[in-house]
Amino acid sequence: MAKHKIIVVGCGGMARAWVEYALQRPEDCEIVGLVDISEEHARRLAEKHGLQVPCFVDVAQAIQATGANLVFDITIPEAHLSVTLAAFKAGCDVMGEKPMGASAEEAKAMVSAADESGRFYAVMQNHRFNSGVRAFRSIIKDKHIGDLGFINADFFVGPHFGGFREAMKSPLILDMAIHTFDQARFISGADPVSVYCQEFNPPGSKFSGNAAAVCIFEMSDGSIFNYRGSWSSEGAPTSWASKWRVSGSKGTAIWEGPAAPYYELIKPAAGPVFENEFDRFEPELLFMRSDAHFACLDEMFTALQEQRKAETDCADNIKSIQMVFGALESSSKGKKVQLR
Repeated sequence: MAKHKIIVVGCGGMARAWVEYALQRPEDCEIVGLVDISEEHARRLAEKHGLQVPCFVDVAQAIQATGANLVFDITIPEAHLSVTLAAFKAGCDVMGEKPMGASAEEAKAMVSAADESGRFYAVMQNHRFNSGVRAFRSIIKDKHIGDLGFINADFFVGPHFGGFREAMKSPLILDMAIHTFDQARFISGADPVSVYCQEFNPPGSKFSGNAAAVCIFEMSDGSIFNYRGSWSSEGAPTSWASKWRVSGSKGTAIWEGPAAPYYELIKPAAGPVFENEFDRFEPELLFMRSDAHFACLDEMFTALQEQRKAETDCADNIKSIQMVFGALESSSKGKKVQLR
């Protein structure tokens, strides 16, 4: 098989995991160039990882000069469209950071461009890739709790980022909620139909924009997904993977990473009761060779090698990004909106 000749576009903090992954696969991966609007940032990344590669400020020029066939797009969302289209035009496949684009229209344009060019384009959704969420999904998929009715995710943490996130208009929904929204689709196997969202910025917030939100999604299987989240919640934090409660026709499943998931089913009773008793079940955690970013990249590279769509292929991931922009539209209009 031909070696993946990679250029890394966007040399900020998120680039570290991507570069480290490629460096662990010398048999089939070679980083041949770094691209950033600041050549100094690119040089620093090269020095940090001992990379003897050229640095560029232009994607097309970098591809032409290096003969790259794969682009790691780790830029800010506003740059994803131009980077991805330039890569496709030059005959490169793309693996990119979330969120796919800075708008629903940009995401649609990238999906269309990938389809028209026949190029591979998958998006990083690392929160799908850990043994806990995989085992939790199996509970739902195997119908242990019956038909889904109510999916709930709570996300309450208080990070002190500084920088661009604290200046964003909608930092929680735009930069973080995509993970939980994508997990909801992954766990349930259903896609969003409509959403009502209310964003706000709670007292004491270090963010200038809306750092908290409540969203109610109607899903394609008839279930309701309720998201409650805050990036300005001090005390009793949830996991960054969220705290999940899924109710079905036979029982309820619970998961909060990194703990193992479990579910409870109604215990048969001899006669009528006011409140049921329950039996608790704990599924075996699935073995994963790696998790998070590395596991998602494993899936991307395996899909590319097998010439199939990745689990996080752009044509699937656009349904998760539509949840983000649908929520923002609902919040701005103050009403429920349909997702198309």
